Amino acid sequence: MTDFPWPRGSATGIGSLPGTDVAEAQKIVLGELPNLPHLPELPDRGPGADMVGRGAAFLVELPVELYAARWRVASRPGRDRRRALDLLERDLDQMTEQADGFAGTFKVQAAGPFTLAANIDLALGGRILRDHGAVRDLSESLAEGLRTHVADVRRRLPAATILLQLDEPSLPAALGGRIATESGLYTYRSIESTTAGSLLRTVVEAAAAPVVLHCCAPDVPLDVVRASGAAAVALDMSLVDKLDPLGEAIDAGLGLFAGSGQATSAAVADQVRGVWRQLGFPDQRLPDQVVVTPACGLAGTPAADARRALTAVREASQRLQEV
Repeated sequence: MTDFPWPRGSATGIGSLPGTDVAEAQKIVLGELPNLPHLPELPDRGPGADMVGRGAAFLVELPVELYAARWRVASRPGRDRRRALDLLERDLDQMTEQADGFAGTFKVQAAGPFTLAANIDLALGGRILRDHGAVRDLSESLAEGLRTHVADVRRRLPAATILLQLDEPSLPAALGGRIATESGLYTYRSIESTTAGSLLRTVVEAAAAPVVLHCCAPDVPLDVVRASGAAAVALDMSLVDKLDPLGEAIDAGLGLFAGSGQATSAAVADQVRGVWRQLGFPDQRLPDQVVVTPACGLAGTPAADARRALTAVREASQRLQEV
């Protein structure tokens, strides 16, 4: 069986947590998820800490700015990008301090190219997604930025294995031509699956680290995920309604970050194990190939509930090792 770049019986978070105190958030993550901690994201801090703003900050020679509460391509780097980079630097400094000497697998997250293209406007109006040439340019820009980001994290945590998560909630809609134009009367032209796989592979290969492609939407395009070269897919188990494609992907060696919104560790473990058995795989294989996570990010969740969710997935991962 494929060797996976995370410890057996791991659990992790998707990324976002409630609140504005990054020091406390990193402390919680390291305490609750010792096998596979991650860099927490705190969008409650405002623009630049949100998924799109932070993702846009990784773009190289493609500056962005806020205009009418939306991100758009700018003529030159400005204060909005500087704010996003400053927030990221603070987060990385806390990671460096609190995870000093960490020698396991550590995960960082970034929005993927199609989610950014569907949520950032061109300077003259309309989403980047309207111009497929611009989508390609964005993908190459993001690839270069994430190459630098992963290298920076690796330098800060030299004993750790770095895992990159690409967040692509907009990918199924981009492929299906379901992203609405500004008027709401039309939708943007769909992206071909082969093009999507190729552009994602550009980002995956540039990262020079194992990549998890995360999509907490229905109809996750597993063919595109596999074509991208990602090591794993992260999805909400409650949204999986077609088991055959998932089974084929797992059988081919794709790792699974199984997201569960169940309230207790027993219920989380039962849900994950139940789907695994429906797929026809032996229980002994599950702790190696599956990482247990919350169903999606936890921003907007009360702090106590968010912490309980992390505890539940950690305890569920331990239960799933009991064969």
